[in-house]
Amino acid sequence: MNIIVAGVKKEVPENTTVKELIYLENVETPDYVTVSINDEFLMKAQQETTVLREGDNVEFLYFMGGGC
Repeated sequence: MNIIVAGVKKEVPENTTVKELIYLENVETPDYVTVSINDEFLMKAQQETTVLREGDNVEFLYFMGGGC
């Protein structure tokens, strides 16, 4: 099935969960990434049970601290 990950069209197996996609994409810090699917934020507890669907648009967001 085809999805879009960070603006790039990718082919992933049917019934791929968000957690599996994080592994497939070699996300460096999976504990600190926030995921959005079709512009909706996903709760971390939902990563194991949320199954991706054809055409989903997935973004990995990393929040960084800093400043004065």
